[in-house]
Amino acid sequence: MITVVDYGMGNLRNVRRAFEELGVQVLVTSDPGKVREAERLILPGVGAFGEAVRRIDALMLRKPVIEHVMQGKPILGVCLGMQLLFARSEESPGMQGLAILEGEVVRFAGDLKVPHIGWNDVLPRGGSVLFEGLGNECFYFVHSYYVPESASAVAHTSYSVRFASAVQSANVFGVQFHPEKSQSAGMRLLRNFVGVASV
Repeated sequence: MITVVDYGMGNLRNVRRAFEELGVQVLVTSDPGKVREAERLILPGVGAFGEAVRRIDALMLRKPVIEHVMQGKPILGVCLGMQLLFARSEESPGMQGLAILEGEVVRFAGDLKVPHIGWNDVLPRGGSVLFEGLGNECFYFVHSYYVPESASAVAHTSYSVRFASAVQSANVFGVQFHPEKSQSAGMRLLRNFVGVASV
């Protein structure tokens, strides 16, 4: 069973469809109790960091998501959902993310076309279960902010700057791209996440 956290800002339909194509039962919910009971969580997200934080807190979802992680159960943040795993974002100064991972989300600078939209290479560092059976693949991105490379990065992508396109710390996973829109490589990554055991 996969539980998708619904705080009103996620690409829920496509995420749900992707897991159902894998034969996985999916529950989409904004109920804190259901989130607390989940075996595996997906934290999706499309939109602004600050508004996402406000909605998560208004729905009282922060504590059950953090408790899920503390219990050693897997979570996968997707796009904005990955950014929410961190403490801060330049997009919304003063707003506190979930602070599950150390680091700050920053905006692409200079003359780059923003948002970064489309297919780009994702280069795994090796060792992450998310990328088992995958090499250097292309995934689909839509984002204006990114996580600089850090200790939790398990894959990187270049868009003028090199940034963390996937992160992992124990049972916590995040991808800046959209696996649900990334065809066979994305489906393999989601299947790999389904196979992750609690720690």
